[in-house]
Amino acid sequence: MGKSQETFGKKEKEKKRNKARQDKAEKMQERKANATKGKSLDDMMAYLDENGNLSSTPPDPRKKKVFNQEDMQIGVARQVEGEMDPVRKGVVTFFNDDKGFGFINDLETQERIFVHVNQLTERLVEKDKVTFEVEMGPKGPSAVNVVKEK
Repeated sequence: MGKSQETFGKKEKEKKRNKARQDKAEKMQERKANATKGKSLDDMMAYLDENGNLSSTPPDPRKKKVFNQEDMQIGVARQVEGEMDPVRKGVVTFFNDDKGFGFINDLETQERIFVHVNQLTERLVEKDKVTFEVEMGPKGPSAVNVVKEK
């Protein structure tokens, strides 16, 4: 007499598949029962209040503020030439003698500025106070005419 083709593993897999089908069908029925089709546009609308929070009520038109397009500034403000002193002061935060470069923190703008050994008048180490000028290099601002303060 031949053995049954169904093993315990096959029975377990079939039970899992049937359970998954049943769960899927139940979820589909639940979604259909709780469906919110046919909502009106007003029910779907969300508004922002004056503090930037979402609310379901429209804002009060009496609290409306009017802005002039000319007064709005988008992006970073442009710096006017000659606005800053060309000679700046800073502190060396990193300098590698072997590689010949480092960084200076500008005391006024807190900007980190690259410095190359070719722009130095004397050897620098970390925490040295320096005066320098800023020039735009190919990868951003770099310090030139760097002089160590005494």
